[in-house]
Amino acid sequence: MRAVLQRVLSSNVEVDGQIVGEIKQGWLVLLGIGRGDTREIAEYVADRCVKVRAFSDSMGKMNLSVGDVGGSLLVVSQFTLYGDCIRGRRPSFDGAASSEIAKDLYEFFCASIRSKGVPTQQGVFQADMRVSLVNDGPVTLIIEKSA
Repeated sequence: MRAVLQRVLSSNVEVDGQIVGEIKQGWLVLLGIGRGDTREIAEYVADRCVKVRAFSDSMGKMNLSVGDVGGSLLVVSQFTLYGDCIRGRRPSFDGAASSEIAKDLYEFFCASIRSKGVPTQQGVFQADMRVSLVNDGPVTLIIEKSA
């Protein structure tokens, strides 16, 4: 599982001209689910997203978690994080999980974040989405774990 976290002042996701998820301060999480990923891996990555200390404290040091600053997460599924561009000119997505497995793990991941007390918004799985964000920093981190 791959999660690209972008620290944002605000972010939203739009489907068919309608905003379906929107947050103020927090993390925009682009989530890729790979073959072999499990609920245990999803739980681990969700926990890291909630607990990573990359928000500034009163001294300007990255020392606070998203929960510490009262932030939220906007989670957008993105199978292209498993795009392999090593051969040829067209990416291969063989490393991505099937859509059935990925949807279940995506929903589980979001529920896991919510169970930790962090407000969470979502995109729409497999939809054509427009994602907007105002980067903060910018700060971008990658959290990855595989079976």
